[in-house]
Amino acid sequence: MARPYRSVLYIPAANARAMEKAQNLPADAIIFDLEDAVSPTEKAIAREGLESALAGDYGSRARILRINGLDSEWGRDDALACGGQLNGVVDAVLVPKVNAAADLDLVAGMVPDLPLWAMMETPVAMLNAAEIAAHPRLEGMVMGTNDLAKELNSRFRPDRLPMQAGLGLCLLAAKAHGKVIVDGVYNAFKDDDGLRVECEQGRDMGFDGKTLIHPAQLSIANECFAPSETEIELARRQIDAFEQAMALGKGVAVVDGKIVENLHVVTARKTIERADAIAAMAG
Repeated sequence: MARPYRSVLYIPAANARAMEKAQNLPADAIIFDLEDAVSPTEKAIAREGLESALAGDYGSRARILRINGLDSEWGRDDALACGGQLNGVVDAVLVPKVNAAADLDLVAGMVPDLPLWAMMETPVAMLNAAEIAAHPRLEGMVMGTNDLAKELNSRFRPDRLPMQAGLGLCLLAAKAHGKVIVDGVYNAFKDDDGLRVECEQGRDMGFDGKTLIHPAQLSIANECFAPSETEIELARRQIDAFEQAMALGKGVAVVDGKIVENLHVVTARKTIERADAIAAMAG
């Protein structure tokens, strides 16, 4: 049963209190951030404190560590720590500013035993999304929409029209290679209506979940990226109807006036599996 990634919350790796509180938050995954959320003077200290901080009880939440880029003075030590003392308390390593598969190769050599995730946040990354997604060590992709907007010099629009080309390329690449992909953050953390619109858009496009910057955003992301009771009920009826049709030697069924073929049943089973995985994670 695949792990859900409906809500992926960023937590500064220098904030011990926030990391402790995260153990009880309803997030599917947590990104402990050594990069943007930590000042240069605190980066080394934050890294040194991670082994004890991440050894706490995070339950079934995935623990992902975003390291600094290897082109920085901290990135190499971050990666070596993931391959050493942090191996076992970190579930995956998130590599920033991945522009090509070769960027993942560099980190993979220093972190031999952990899955890698890639931040997709530059125009070059969008154009190389397929080769990045095909990397054998890659488990997931994270859209870095703030950095991408900066690189594109695009303006914010509720429909995210300027982002659609990049989002679509990364989605196609992730789905083609069976990788997890989560949408970028919504910056206005007090704007629940705007967050819901963006979550629903990402869900409808095919994203597995959304990265978040504040715990107040968790409930909306969890709701939007989970199958609704109506969807679960329909999935069960589609499966039942198709199995009955097959037993009668028919290749299709009809549910609510719509044809149900094998491809619809595959989707229905995935819906049930996703709901079961969410229920298992909840308790």
